[in-house]
Amino acid sequence: MIPEIKNIQSHSETCMDKKQVNKVPPEKILDFEECIVFLNQKGNELFGKKFVIDPADYEVIFKILVYTIKDERNALRHKIDLNKGIMLSGPVGCGKTTLMRLMNHINPMTDRYLIRSCRVISYDFISNGFEAIHKYSYKSFKNNKKIVTPQTWCFDDLGSENTLKYYGNECNVMAEILLSRYDLFIEKNMITHLTTNLIAPEIGQMYGNRVRSRMREMFNLISFDKESRDKRV
Repeated sequence: MIPEIKNIQSHSETCMDKKQVNKVPPEKILDFEECIVFLNQKGNELFGKKFVIDPADYEVIFKILVYTIKDERNALRHKIDLNKGIMLSGPVGCGKTTLMRLMNHINPMTDRYLIRSCRVISYDFISNGFEAIHKYSYKSFKNNKKIVTPQTWCFDDLGSENTLKYYGNECNVMAEILLSRYDLFIEKNMITHLTTNLIAPEIGQMYGNRVRSRMREMFNLISFDKESRDKRV
């Protein structure tokens, strides 16, 4: 059941028609149902005409929407820290990646995050070595009109990559990236998002308790129900 999903306040570009954005005052009132309509339309564009938002996912969507539009009132109510990133977890095929791709279109262009599969990042490490780790951490900044700001990444499907070797040196690539981005989160407010099928003990087993501890500081955990259906079937 979705509590008080109407009249969400936002200060960013959102689900409204792009032609209307410049005519609307900075503070806008959004309706959850309007956003569902927008997400369904965008989903049809990106994933095909058969795409439709499952009402069973509304609670998850609501929480990510609250985070995305920086709704402080509802964020406080749902214990969402707007200064952290999102770790979206759930079973295989429940729609984690799809949802993060869709939500990115609610952000203004200047605030959109980049999405990269953890498996692709591991292949990047095979080709480029430790430079790949720097690419997603200490070199992960963008320059907009001479203003340097941290680049937000969404690392998709954490746990799908393997521990790899580069010239004989074994490296847990995502662990190193997350540890580096944690330091930058503390120093530079660098935000990271994740999707994963893993549960907390599995994260500790794969990446170590040091990473698991830092992830608690870096992320808001938002989870699909463990019985969520596989939407790819």
